[in-house]
Amino acid sequence: MRRLRDIRRRICGDERGATIVEFAIVCGPMLVLLLGGLELGYNSYVRATMQGALNDAARTAAVESPVITASGSTIEEQVENLIKDTVRHVAPTAKITVTQQSYFDFSEIGNPEKLMTDHNGNGQFDAADGDCWEDANGNGNYDTDAGKAGMGGADDVVLYTAKISAPRIVPIHHFLPFAGPTIDYTLETAVRNQPYDQQATAAVVCA
Repeated sequence: MRRLRDIRRRICGDERGATIVEFAIVCGPMLVLLLGGLELGYNSYVRATMQGALNDAARTAAVESPVITASGSTIEEQVENLIKDTVRHVAPTAKITVTQQSYFDFSEIGNPEKLMTDHNGNGQFDAADGDCWEDANGNGNYDTDAGKAGMGGADDVVLYTAKISAPRIVPIHHFLPFAGPTIDYTLETAVRNQPYDQQATAAVVCA
């Protein structure tokens, strides 16, 4: 019996190997924090690069006959390719799409075309009442977004929207189920074109 007590005492007092157990407990959370920090820093860098490229391209394209050092047969294509070329230095396999919508003024961004005649006074366009509106995009239809595709003309406001989808730099999505395998951003900037000519005025159309 005494021998058993001696053996039990030696086993209970033996702390050899305790460090590896402690390390195993701490290792998982520590790796997640480390990888998360790297991923967060990379995401911020890609986002900042994307926003900077978007702003620079928008300012470059705001003048009459801009000179853009990127491929493309139109200014819209050159702007998009300029942004892609810049961002791919930090995210080589990223998928990037850029859209450009022009507006008469900043206040029209994301808003419907302006009603000029509201026969029943309800503040909404009613085709049956023959309401009239300012056809800002020139398509002959009343739209809930007054913008038209492309760079617009002199003194127009251009809204640039860039969407990016890039693979994560570390596979943190294997540890965090709510994180996908890619980082996805939607960035915007709006710039007014230089007043190198008279700004076109929209026609008033009635239903």
